[in-house]
Amino acid sequence: MADGEPEVMFKKETVGKLLSMFFKDEKTRVGGDAVILMTEMLTIFVREAARRAAKQAHTEHSDAVDIENFEKILPQLLLDF
Repeated sequence: MADGEPEVMFKKETVGKLLSMFFKDEKTRVGGDAVILMTEMLTIFVREAARRAAKQAHTEHSDAVDIENFEKILPQLLLDF
């Protein structure tokens, strides 16, 4: 983890439940490796969103990141991922 970068953590149970919400068949199960992979992907996504929102705030000469900064970078995130 980079200096000064807050740790991003997700509970594996929560990620597993989020994944299973999108299954059409209730009998479909999520494997442990899939949960670990998705957890890592979510972590990367959240860190990138925070980094871009902070850069946007800096560009606007703001000392704090707010929801407007995040809303401005959201289209970038959706296109990149």
